[in-house]
Amino acid sequence: MSLHLQRQINRLKDMILALGTLVEENTEAAIRAIETRDAKLAAAVIERDNEIDQKEIDVEEECLHTLALHQPVAFDLRYIVAVLKINNDLERIADLAVNIAEKVEFLIKNRAPTGIPFDLPQMTQKVRAMLKQSLDALVNLDPEIAEVVRRTDDEVDLIHRQMYQHVKQAIRQNPEDVELLVNLLSVSRNLERIADHAVNIAEDVIYMAKGDILRHSRTHVIPKTPQS
Repeated sequence: MSLHLQRQINRLKDMILALGTLVEENTEAAIRAIETRDAKLAAAVIERDNEIDQKEIDVEEECLHTLALHQPVAFDLRYIVAVLKINNDLERIADLAVNIAEKVEFLIKNRAPTGIPFDLPQMTQKVRAMLKQSLDALVNLDPEIAEVVRRTDDEVDLIHRQMYQHVKQAIRQNPEDVELLVNLLSVSRNLERIADHAVNIAEDVIYMAKGDILRHSRTHVIPKTPQS
């Protein structure tokens, strides 16, 4: 590898890690805003999205510039292609965090009635861990951590399906609360999608490290959910 290409690769690494840190912080803030019903924190998440969007554009332009100027091969080419894909996943995670933050004001005005079986803590804990682990895997180019993220995804999917069943039942019992329940389900759906993007990042780390393409080789265990 030439010295100029090495510098470009190092610059790309710094840029994607900086973007990952910003996205992780904004996602954490969105989750805290939902948990604490903090309107100011939610507004800050929404406002920060423009900065994330600009950084995503900067990373993409730097990747394209590096490909055109240096024509990398082997590991360097895999790395740049993976960074392009991870860059897109990080931007999508940021958008999903904004979606979550946008629900805060409605949930402040419409508190859930007692007795509705809808609890997010377990899901938020797993999604937080998956996002952190996917970025740790990226920092260290660690395929073992990336595999942990892939395995956790089925657990998040199951929690979301269970929440869907709870909401469906609650709507039948309390039809006057349908708008509130749909908003809560939307939070769950956005968390589930963040987990999916964390898996994408993990799979791209495995591609970087080993050259294996795993995006179409996922096996999902689909447990039975309660019938209504």
